[in-house]
Amino acid sequence: MAAGGGRSMLGSMLLFTVVLSLQEVYRGKLASSELFTILGGFTSSLLFLFSLTFIGNLQESSGTKSSWGAVVIAVIIALVAASTVHRVCITTCFLFSAGLLYEMNKISGYMLSESKSKRH
Repeated sequence: MAAGGGRSMLGSMLLFTVVLSLQEVYRGKLASSELFTILGGFTSSLLFLFSLTFIGNLQESSGTKSSWGAVVIAVIIALVAASTVHRVCITTCFLFSAGLLYEMNKISGYMLSESKSKRH
């Protein structure tokens, strides 16, 4: 396992734990109004981001390529966490997670093309 991948995996697991803990502690507040419900969906989408980072790094360290299966598992984890707050959080979490996935894919493609151009 590369040193950067291990640090990233540990950091994403710690951030996942902190965000999930805070979300569960403030569950009542997040379900109290429309704006806070949207915020609850956003915090759950952060859980998606951190769990996807952890799963991707775990797969890369074990020698397998990351695939859509990692995305599906990360979305399921985030949606289950969102369902503990409010029903609307599930929808907003899915929408925010789709946006985050789009942006991560765009950044990943940019970084990959830049690294290939530096090699040649």
